[in-house]
Amino acid sequence: MSADFKISKSIFMQIADNICSQILEGTLKPEERVPSIRDLASDFEVNSNTVLRSYTILSDAGVIENKRGIGFFVTGDAEQKIRERKRTEFFKTDLPEFISKVQLLKLNKNDLNDLFNVIEFQTNKK
Repeated sequence: MSADFKISKSIFMQIADNICSQILEGTLKPEERVPSIRDLASDFEVNSNTVLRSYTILSDAGVIENKRGIGFFVTGDAEQKIRERKRTEFFKTDLPEFISKVQLLKLNKNDLNDLFNVIEFQTNKK
């Protein structure tokens, strides 16, 4: 599962984001064990310390918990915590950038309605 990491973001954060995406997509479910540090490091072809750093961030955020001697597990409210964090991040970072581009490109309400109709169609399709 070797990943194509982006230069713009640290590898350990990209691994943490990958785990969060798996939780939001339902691949990893609440109370389910996440891959061991060693296994994930092997899958991503990174140092174990990099994965450990990812797991520490996720643990500090309350997304996963370490059950001593057993491994790391998804917390019961992980999905909610991830969605809250991602929403905050979206409104703080992504949306202002999006609005700036809309203004720069002089997009109008009709242009954006077309975009939202496509998004709604794709969401209903799932």
